[in-house]
Amino acid sequence: MLNRILFIGAGRMATAIAGGMAAGDFNLDTVTAFDISEAAAERFAAATGIRALGKDGLDGLIKASGTVILAVKPQYLKTALEGKKALLADKLILSIVAGVKLARLEELTGSSRIARVMPNTPALVGAGASAYAMPGIREPEERQLVRRILEAVGVAVEIPEALFDAVTALSGSGPAYVLEMIQALADGGVLLGLPRELALALAAQTVAGTARLVQKTGEHPSVLRDQVTSPGGTTAQALLALETGAFKGTLLKAMTAAAE
Repeated sequence: MLNRILFIGAGRMATAIAGGMAAGDFNLDTVTAFDISEAAAERFAAATGIRALGKDGLDGLIKASGTVILAVKPQYLKTALEGKKALLADKLILSIVAGVKLARLEELTGSSRIARVMPNTPALVGAGASAYAMPGIREPEERQLVRRILEAVGVAVEIPEALFDAVTALSGSGPAYVLEMIQALADGGVLLGLPRELALALAAQTVAGTARLVQKTGEHPSVLRDQVTSPGGTTAQALLALETGAFKGTLLKAMTAAAE
């Protein structure tokens, strides 16, 4: 029963997670999605090959499931779960609903077996960084299932719920900072004479490759930075300009603002 999984909400992030599950070793016959929007349900099914229903029938789907993944927008969560508490009380719950704490999730679902998850948008291409808190889930089988679902779309780490604001500011909002940097690098390439398409391709690959370098080598970023910074060279001059412009300090301020 635990492996009968239901997505409530069939938007982009639900589709990404389900797509990762579809590419893995999950039995798709035991996975279903529901979205009040029939169009969203149809897009989900087309993208993942997983059955998705719209408009009606949610109660029956919940009854037939052992694990429920909440994937609706936060402003719609209360409405989506209205009248469903008795049905959800004995389920394993995963919530990717932004900003909704475990206590509130327990209040809305009646379940104490809840994983609160903070995914990020690179999950859409199987390269996500998800953080999750699940203090009420103690059974090894249930904890393993949560990890399997999240690792289907990237890296997943368990954290205390008290760290969620920090994780949101880092990996949750972080893709926006990196995209801003890619845009700036591409703009700089254009300023220096490169065609826009080429500049953007080089910028994106430079960021992706550098991130991979950090992951593969395990070296501290400052060590890798020093390896590309020759004395008196072009990179040293560029780093001086970044330091003068408070690049790192500005990023730290941005993260603090996001967390607050």
